[in-house]
Amino acid sequence: MRAISLALLIGIATLAMATRPAQAQAQPPAPATEPPNQTSPSPPPATANPAPAPAPAATAPPPAATAPSPAPVATAAAPSGPRYVVTYFDVAPPAARKAAGLLRRFAAATRKEDGNTEIVALHELNRPGRFAIVEAWRDKAAYDAHGAAMKALGDALQPLILSPFDARQFARLSVGTTKPGADAAGVIYVLTHVDVFPAGKDEVAAMVKTLTEQGGGDPGVLRFDAVVWDGHPNHFHLIEAWADRKSFEAHAAAEHTKAFRAKLVPFEGALYDERLYEAVKKTE
Repeated sequence: MRAISLALLIGIATLAMATRPAQAQAQPPAPATEPPNQTSPSPPPATANPAPAPAPAATAPPPAATAPSPAPVATAAAPSGPRYVVTYFDVAPPAARKAAGLLRRFAAATRKEDGNTEIVALHELNRPGRFAIVEAWRDKAAYDAHGAAMKALGDALQPLILSPFDARQFARLSVGTTKPGADAAGVIYVLTHVDVFPAGKDEVAAMVKTLTEQGGGDPGVLRFDAVVWDGHPNHFHLIEAWADRKSFEAHAAAEHTKAFRAKLVPFEGALYDERLYEAVKKTE
């Protein structure tokens, strides 16, 4: 009995030794040992709730097409040809006589300057401190050369001045020939500012031209011109001369004048500014 038990134990041991190599081959190979003196990075600590993997980034849309830069706006060159200049200023009423004397001498000297084609010094009716100077020049260069004389006049008037010179340069719109007698006593000058909204400037320009053509044929008219302010194509200036006050009033009541005023109203950006003047008298 003992012999049988011993034989059985030996058989079990032999069977166990026979199966160990197969089990060893089934085990995965152990990771390679790192070289000495190199520290293997420690694995990150495990977390109870690992963060979800980030979603793949959305593909950015293609950049929008860049609008082309606007072409630079060309600066309009100053119109060539004759220059028309109207200068306004005010002095203290008691100094009006002295100012008129300075203006007469200034006008006489200006007529001798190269390129001057017209100059008239005006005094507003019923407003003793208001003066205006109407000039015409061959071109802008001739007017620019006149700058020193204009400055000298301003310096001479400085002690009398209430408001500084307001000089505006104009280009021709509709200019005719001044008739003889414009410098005679009793002649009425009319200076009118016509300001309209920019959108209507072309229509109004055509209306103003028509007015000058019709008004230029009225009895007693000596000149009827229209000019447009440099850089402000929606601002027109009328320069008129009439033999007397009665002639001007007849023109104001004429059907073509009333029709012009009625058509102009929807375009006006400012009130119709019409003012009456007379030439500076030699006795002033």
